[in-house]
Amino acid sequence: MRKFPMAAAALAVLLPIGSAGVVQAEPGPFAGMAGSWSGGGAVTMSDGQQERLRCRAAYGVGGDGRNLRLNLQCASDSYNFNLAGDVQYDGGAIAGSWSESSHNVAGTIAGRANGRHIEAVARGSNFSANLALTTNAGRQSVVIHPQGSDIQSVAVTLNRR
Repeated sequence: MRKFPMAAAALAVLLPIGSAGVVQAEPGPFAGMAGSWSGGGAVTMSDGQQERLRCRAAYGVGGDGRNLRLNLQCASDSYNFNLAGDVQYDGGAIAGSWSESSHNVAGTIAGRANGRHIEAVARGSNFSANLALTTNAGRQSVVIHPQGSDIQSVAVTLNRR
């Protein structure tokens, strides 16, 4: 069960993936995410212990910031995952899918975007996690709270490379 919340953490980073919709004057929430990012953070276990986490992400953005394709790799002493996902934005809502190749799991993501802030729920066959992502001027903050896991939270900060 420990690997699933980490995949959800990776998924939080990929939230900025959007779908093509009606082009509007206002760019979508993924507009500032294109390119390569790297950084780190911590995984906090339910017993309070923490473990350092390092991540690299590549975002492909289309549809005037409404479509996002993500590739994310994260590792710690106990975890290693490779996440891919596609997310679409339409009228304040985001929706999409994700897959994690090293553990052969997949799921969906749905939520809301307001400016550069996204709140969503990622679901897989054996877990769910609440995600919050904020992107500001070349910096992203991701916080994930899995349910039904020995992981209490995942917090990651990424910087544009």
